[in-house]
Amino acid sequence: MSESVLESSVWRQYNEDNSFREKLAEFCVMDELEFIADDKDLYAVMKSKLTKKELKLFAMDSADISDDELCEAFSYTKEELEKAKFKLYKKLKQDKTRLSFRATAYEEE
Repeated sequence: MSESVLESSVWRQYNEDNSFREKLAEFCVMDELEFIADDKDLYAVMKSKLTKKELKLFAMDSADISDDELCEAFSYTKEELEKAKFKLYKKLKQDKTRLSFRATAYEEE
């Protein structure tokens, strides 16, 4: 994945910088130093573990976009949005997802 691809990523559509590493650390309850060192590789793994909708929700929610705007963007009711957020953040905390972001798991592949 080239730098230009990362610049035009779903994350960058809603966030001014590539701060997804910090947000992943927060929600995966992991230290950033444990993650795959290269941002492009880490983003590629994140894309492979989340659906397009989940990735977009993660990017938008991390950019502090209001729940009303999120509901409109995804055609969700408030309840559906809360369920989608719960499912997303639960997925990020699951070992099979969060451990795939670790440098050791990436190097073993």
